[in-house]
This record gives sequence, structure tokens and C-alpha cells, in this order.
Amino acid sequence: MMKWYERVDREKPAVISSRIRLVRNWNQYVFPSRLTPDAGEEMIRQLKYGLRELGTADGRDYEYEDLQKLSELDKKALRERRVINSTIAAKKAPAGLILSEEEDAGIVLNGTDHIRIQLLSAGMHLEELWKQADRIDDFINEKFEYAFDEKYGYLTSFPTNMGTGLRASVILHLPSLSMGKKFHGLTSEMSRFGASVRSVYGDENENYGALYEVNNQKTLGISEKEILDLVTRVALQLSAQETQVRKMAMEKHGLECADEAYKSYGVLKYARRLSYKDAMTFLSQLMSGLDDGILETKEPCAVYRLMLGIQSASLQKLSDRPLGKNELDMARAAYLRRELPELR
Repeated sequence: MMKWYERVDREKPAVISSRIRLVRNWNQYVFPSRLTPDAGEEMIRQLKYGLRELGTADGRDYEYEDLQKLSELDKKALRERRVINSTIAAKKAPAGLILSEEEDAGIVLNGTDHIRIQLLSAGMHLEELWKQADRIDDFINEKFEYAFDEKYGYLTSFPTNMGTGLRASVILHLPSLSMGKKFHGLTSEMSRFGASVRSVYGDENENYGALYEVNNQKTLGISEKEILDLVTRVALQLSAQETQVRKMAMEKHGLECADEAYKSYGVLKYARRLSYKDAMTFLSQLMSGLDDGILETKEPCAVYRLMLGIQSASLQKLSDRPLGKNELDMARAAYLRRELPELR
């Protein structure tokens, strides 16, 4: 079965993926940071047993993983694919993961909060993901009563998550817009409306792959609908501006754009060694070439899947031994030669 990030959704080319995340806590236990290991294990056992029919309820096939028993490499690979975050990956106390076969739905047990629900998809689908997350949330709450306050909403380990406990986010590909002098001011302006725009890989000065994540800053004093509307509005605005800038570039510098796209494809398809930075840069240019109609592959090409696949832990998992830096660069190039479809 295909993973969610292997799917190609070109309805809005600049939009890579959508994510909904909910955090909840069971009112029978203190927050995870104060739980003893024994209490944490007991709570996880009860949650796991209570959620054993989750797949029947939402139609997905789920597997359970004990995060304590996973290798550091496996946890790093899960973090690279955005299944868990760095805090959960580094946690030494008991924690569990209920993950769907497509990795589009996951529930972390006893992470930073007792329950962390996450839904992911390619393209712009926040509304649909929210409906799915809401159904899962109701299913869990029927069995485990949440810590909730009439004034402050859902009680969470971090005050920044209180209220709805909802984080909605969209990843955008903004290679042209982000090169403009006004981009930093534009993203800073978004914070006035309660939205955050940050680099996914690298930083503001050097963002590998030109991927940016838009999410809501507030969870308290704002409804779920308002959060979804805010993130959707900001993401679509940035997406539309990226499309406009790219269209102007194609009209004025079509040959240069085509040359860049074909050169990037050639390097990715035939290079014998690629650094992470170079690979992300060329994949970003490849993505632009596909979205602009300059390039066409024989099979659908999910460039974001390739961006995930060239991360260090993912490459290490394909090898039967630890790889040094030069070997990783060679493995990265070999992976791209193997996975990149032929052009039509």
C-alpha cells in the first residue's frame, strides 16, 4: 500500500502537504513529565487496549510500536517522515505509537501529552483531515475522559497548546517567492494575523528545498474553524503569489527556466555523489519544472517522497552497515538514480 507522501496531488502545485494535530490528556493521570515509568507503562497499556478497535472505527489498518524498543535509527527515520517530533524521538520514558499502514494517521501515547493525534495528506486537505481527526478524537473520548476546563479548554503539558489543542499546518514549496526581497517582511506580516511561516529544512538564510510550513500560533481563545480558516487563507495566499511570480518568470525567462529544470533532472538522474544540500536544491528545481509543465515523467513523480527518502536515517536504513559522510552522499545519488522516473 502506498504511503501518503508517495501520492501526487497537483491541484494546487505549490501546496505539498496538510497536517492536523490534536493533543489531549486523560484526566486520571498527571502529565507525562510527572509520570513515573511504571505509571506511564500502566497508562499506555490501558490506552492501547481501549483503542484496539480503532481500525474498525475509521477503516485503517494500524500497527502498534513500543517507542522504547525501537532503535535510535528507526526513531530518527520516523522523525524525518514527520510521524513523531524530535522531543518524542529523544524521550527515554515509556511511550507508544499507533500508526496506520499508509502513515497518514498516527497516535502517540505518553509523548509530551498522553495522547497526540496526527493526520497527514498530500495537497490541501485541512478540512477533510480535521473531520477525520475529530472522529478519532470522539472515539477516544468515549472511552477515556479528557482533562478539560470550561474556561481554558483542553488542558495540555504546554500552555501554548491549551484551548482547542489543535495545530493545523500546510507545507508549501515557494522557490520563487522566497527569493524576493520582500519575502521576510511578508512572512513576518502573517504573524500579525496569528499564523507562523517557517522553514522546514534549514533556516531563513538558507532553506534547503524552499519548503515552508504555515501553522497557527494560537490554540486558546480561537475556535477550530477559525484555526482551519486562518491557516488555509494564509497558505492559499502564499501559494497564489508563488504561482503568479513563477508565471511571470516563465513569460520573461522561459528558456532559462527550462534550462535549469533539465539540468537539475540530469544531475539527479546521473550523479554518482550528492550532498544533502545539493540534492534538496536540485529536487526543488525539479519540482518547479514539473509544476510549470516544463518536464513530464513517464510515471507520476512525488518529489516530496524523494526529499524524505534522501534524509540520512532513511538512507542508513537501506544499508546493511553504518555509512560515513562520503558513503551517504554516494547512497543518496544512487537512491535518486534508482527512484527518479524517466522523462517522456
